[in-house]
Amino acid sequence: MPDRPEIVCICGSTRFVDEMSAANRELTFAGAIVLAPGVFVHAEERDAGRSITDEQKTALDALHLRKIDLADRVLVVNPGGYIGESTSREIAHARATGKPVSFTDPG
Repeated sequence: MPDRPEIVCICGSTRFVDEMSAANRELTFAGAIVLAPGVFVHAEERDAGRSITDEQKTALDALHLRKIDLADRVLVVNPGGYIGESTSREIAHARATGKPVSFTDPG
């Protein structure tokens, strides 16, 4: 038995906030430590007058790469197979650092 629970980093477009929340819940109930986006940019943009700056977006992207570094593996939440530019960069980072990557929608 491992010394600690598995650490899983959830990646994917923040437009899939509901799907990410469901994956987070499922992984948590399975006993994993879950690292996930803390700010859902697309969801916030739908709120009147709420957005983030380019500097904040850059900082959030860098922070998420550090979460991947902490994780044992990465789960990409990609309904319909959608993978955007940021998620592609995160997948490349995970693979370059030897992290296993799996997808909620492999097709």
